[in-house]
Amino acid sequence: MQDFVQWFRQAAPYIHAFRGRTFVIALGGEVVRDGKFATLTHDINLLTSLGVRLIVVHGARPQIEARMAERHLEPQYHNGVRVTDQQALECVIQAAGHVRVEIESWLSMGLANSPMANADIRVSAGNFVTAQPMGVRDGIDLQYTGEVRKIDTTAINYRLDDGEMVLLSTIGYSPTGEIFNLTLEDVATSAAIALKADKLLFMFGSQGVVDEAGELQTELTAVEAEQFLADHPNVNEDVQLYLPCAIRAVRYGVKRAHLVTHHVDGSLLMELFTHDGIGTMISRASLETLRHATIDDIGGMLALIEPLEDQGVLVKRGRELLEREVHRYSVLEHDGKIIGIVAIHPFADSKMAELACLVIHPDYRDEDRGADLLRHVEQQARGLGMEKLFALTTRTSHWFVERGFTQATVEVLPIEKKQLYNYQRRSKVFIKPLAR
Repeated sequence: MQDFVQWFRQAAPYIHAFRGRTFVIALGGEVVRDGKFATLTHDINLLTSLGVRLIVVHGARPQIEARMAERHLEPQYHNGVRVTDQQALECVIQAAGHVRVEIESWLSMGLANSPMANADIRVSAGNFVTAQPMGVRDGIDLQYTGEVRKIDTTAINYRLDDGEMVLLSTIGYSPTGEIFNLTLEDVATSAAIALKADKLLFMFGSQGVVDEAGELQTELTAVEAEQFLADHPNVNEDVQLYLPCAIRAVRYGVKRAHLVTHHVDGSLLMELFTHDGIGTMISRASLETLRHATIDDIGGMLALIEPLEDQGVLVKRGRELLEREVHRYSVLEHDGKIIGIVAIHPFADSKMAELACLVIHPDYRDEDRGADLLRHVEQQARGLGMEKLFALTTRTSHWFVERGFTQATVEVLPIEKKQLYNYQRRSKVFIKPLAR
């Protein structure tokens, strides 16, 4: 129960941030075929109840294959894309319609004593996707295989604003009334870009982006993701298919794209409501920013500082003092969450500056972000004309020594700081000259 309480508290910022946001969730037909959509329905219901605007895009490849097998038709592919002739198109229409009805039936459940109890998910589906033929590629006529030409964002937003969940299939319609078979990744990516979605989530069979050592890459920028594909030409087919789509999405305005396995029960919630997630998140640029603190950051700063104050690592600072001196502080943000703090206090007459209140969240101490904050303060100090940097500490002497500080006496401190020195606390003084 304590673990649940802790998780729920940690999820609170995400719950607040996701309300009113637009998410596009793409899932293949195998999720429905394997019975996984039943439990995924519970998670979709939870997101809906939290005020998330949802567009679910479903595929139907295994269902199409089954229909074609019943008719003794041989599937044809070119570069991983189905060649859709008239007979294959009939199977596509039947399979997509069947999957859509099955999904809607699951979303309509409201059984007592289940996660769907009192659920009121209204599902809207229709001709929201305008398509055009792919045409002839490498001498192969793809016939009724198409690509997205336009997403009717006005109609979709109208339904989202009315509290409905929008369901898109991989069938598109041309202005001349033709029907085209589209790819799941094309529909999902095009919809996310057109709607300026906050998140695009691909639910697929792999764990996420994994390197040769089996290490999951939990976060990548678009540039890092492109480099990964270049360096790992033999990465699994799922990643080859969906990672370029994720890169394209974030490059065209989608805030985050996620590659998440559908084989783990609750993976959608774990990816969205935990710090590290369970899959791979792609962003356009680095998720971390180092900036000057503002009055709005005080709450997040106190959350980091107070545990260390209680342990005696840091000197007690009240909210009022932080508010008065907020212009002295800088914060390190990770995806909107404050994970680091540092302050600079210049003493102009002595041409010395104090590095103070350097704190990194315990979950983010493995990549020496403290060194980044130190460099930031050193740069600030040089800009103010300071010649030396000093710090007072009771617990982290070695950290400062390893970064070029030497221990000194209280006598070297600026007069103003020396007068405030707490002899009961007996902090050690470390000083570092600032090279020009």
